[in-house]
Amino acid sequence: MAETGVAVGTPQARGSWLSTIARQRELSLLAIMFVLGGLVSLAAPQFLTSTNLTNVAIPASIIAVAAVGQAVVIFTRNVDLSVEAIIGLVAYAVARTLELHALDATGAILFGVLLGLVLGMVNGTIVTVFKVPAIVATLGTLSIFRGIDYLVAGSHQVPVAALPPGFTDASVASVYGIPVFVLFAAIVAGIGTALMRLTRFGRQIYAVGSNPEAAAILGIRSRLVVFVAFSVCGLLAGVAGVMWVSEYGTINGTTATGAVLAIVAAVVVGGVAIFGGSGTLAGAAIGALFLGFIANALILVGLSQFWLQAIYGAVILVAVSADAVLSRRLLRATSEQRSR
Repeated sequence: MAETGVAVGTPQARGSWLSTIARQRELSLLAIMFVLGGLVSLAAPQFLTSTNLTNVAIPASIIAVAAVGQAVVIFTRNVDLSVEAIIGLVAYAVARTLELHALDATGAILFGVLLGLVLGMVNGTIVTVFKVPAIVATLGTLSIFRGIDYLVAGSHQVPVAALPPGFTDASVASVYGIPVFVLFAAIVAGIGTALMRLTRFGRQIYAVGSNPEAAAILGIRSRLVVFVAFSVCGLLAGVAGVMWVSEYGTINGTTATGAVLAIVAAVVVGGVAIFGGSGTLAGAAIGALFLGFIANALILVGLSQFWLQAIYGAVILVAVSADAVLSRRLLRATSEQRSR
């Protein structure tokens, strides 16, 4: 007997440890990163230097911000495949606005964030009003938004020299040695997690993804919840687009191409169930950091970056499969417990 009075190996015990594993994905990722750091540093001692860790964490923080927004959508049993196009379009719009001196830095940032919000609202409207499946709707808007980006940008590229002095400073600034971008991503994830857990609307988002029929019986306005989720995703993609300009400086019509794979991978590896209704925003942010470490490790050990896309795909498959197996076992353990 365990000290709690629950026999080891009983359905109740199994349900308990399965539930614990399901809720501690964030700690598991941090532990894996710790072990990974030790192993990679044996082959590449520079892996754990402060300079390299900073170089990993700053780009990962941009993906983390976008992943937080994507996670909110996935909580509702949907997905936003257009997020990379929103980031790219916002990045070019902000950079071009600054290059033309149409707005000052603050105005350009607000313009970019609002543009992301509007694009997210477009997605939300298509999904909720016209009832187009999210994967189809956002696949369409991915092409539309990217096409607009190509049309507006053409072959033009905004160089970093065209940006106002100091605009890129935020990407290299730090507070007590911690990059500002990393702190910002942590704040976004922390506030988002608190809102999801402590507010009525946050619980409604989980309810819609967990059991849409029960949510409807409870009087939850599911379409409004889904619309807001897509709007939040667009808003944070807009924020990520602004961060992208500050980090990379040089922007063109292909900016952020392929980023959606990394964003979705970060969400699912961070413990957010692709079937909706469970997970945390903090987990999604940590997932982005985890994938950033993987990408950096590939470079330092001399493996081709062509493996990175394959790894992202494998991570998604493994995480989704693990969630499915874990959910079935947890459900079985719970059912056995109730039948006793």
